[in-house]
Amino acid sequence: MTTCSMDLDCERCQCHSEENRNAILYTLLSQNLNHKWGSHSPSQQRCLCQKRRTVCLQTPEVTCQAASDVLVKTVSFMKNLPSFQLLPRGDQRLLLDSCWAPLFILGLVQEMVTFEVMETPAPSMLKRILLDGQSKRQEPERTQPTLAGVQRLQCCLNTFWSLDLSPKEYAYLKGAILFNPDVPGLRASLYIESLQREAQRVLREVLVPLHPEDQGRFARILLIASTLRSIPPALITDLFFRPIIGNADIIEVITEMLYEITCRRLTLSSHTAS
Repeated sequence: MTTCSMDLDCERCQCHSEENRNAILYTLLSQNLNHKWGSHSPSQQRCLCQKRRTVCLQTPEVTCQAASDVLVKTVSFMKNLPSFQLLPRGDQRLLLDSCWAPLFILGLVQEMVTFEVMETPAPSMLKRILLDGQSKRQEPERTQPTLAGVQRLQCCLNTFWSLDLSPKEYAYLKGAILFNPDVPGLRASLYIESLQREAQRVLREVLVPLHPEDQGRFARILLIASTLRSIPPALITDLFFRPIIGNADIIEVITEMLYEITCRRLTLSSHTAS
């Protein structure tokens, strides 16, 4: 079985090695920037390593709309679960905060959402110096997803697609992910644990007639599902939803969707990234 276990942090960044700093232009411009903006650590500077380069969607209009549709369906799934609605409001919020990203990724898998990325255009160091006077009046620069993070996400998607889950498998797996009793602060953790066990039990039962010869499928599904939590929610937000919501808090947006009578449809707005 193939799982997404990329260890990208072990790659050593050579972008700010001593030999690169010897370039005359680099030294002069770096001194100018440090004088105006203060000293920056190498991790704060733009990295040229392929895996750590920042990226953005090639077709944000199409992909962000597909992602917003998946998010609406994800929230609708939670709203339509009577067992979820019976939980204390605080527990609902805690589960939402903890589980929205894994459920969303599973929604991307189910809806077969594919996407391509490209390197994020960045101003040259000289341009940054020339525009330094204007930077104080601009909004703080948004974080951008890295190529390594996006590749890890695509690896998880590809692994799930190889399972070829049925609609019933998706439904019960979502329940097993949502009802996570290990989330800190839950008041009804024992009840939530029973809901998770029930979802896993039914998932195992539906596998018998669907895949009678594959005895290890249940364990394999749960193992691969555990990799969903390795994808940071910030990556999901920055890649798919910043062009829609701008600097708004994604949790506040999803919470509003969850408790609205009519679930609103997210659309691209003037926040679309240039």
